[in-house]
Amino acid sequence: MKTDSEKEKKLFFALNKLKGLNLQNPTLKINLENLNIQKNQLEIEKKEIEEKYQNLINEHKALNQRLEDINAQQLDEKKRRLNFQKKLMN
Repeated sequence: MKTDSEKEKKLFFALNKLKGLNLQNPTLKINLENLNIQKNQLEIEKKEIEEKYQNLINEHKALNQRLEDINAQQLDEKKRRLNFQKKLMN
């Protein structure tokens, strides 16, 4: 039967071998770098899209306000015409 000393030596040898292993997979590292580049590109695109979306929202609000102003002007003009016609009839 093996002595504790021999078992301990084998255990230390195995541990040292494990510590010396290169756990980095070059393909995995390249894939991670590519994913990181893609992530950064997607973040840039997302920011650009969000800015464009915000610009569209602002344009939409401005156009709605302009439309409301035009409708209000037309309504005022219509009221003035009706009042003018009423005055002409009297």
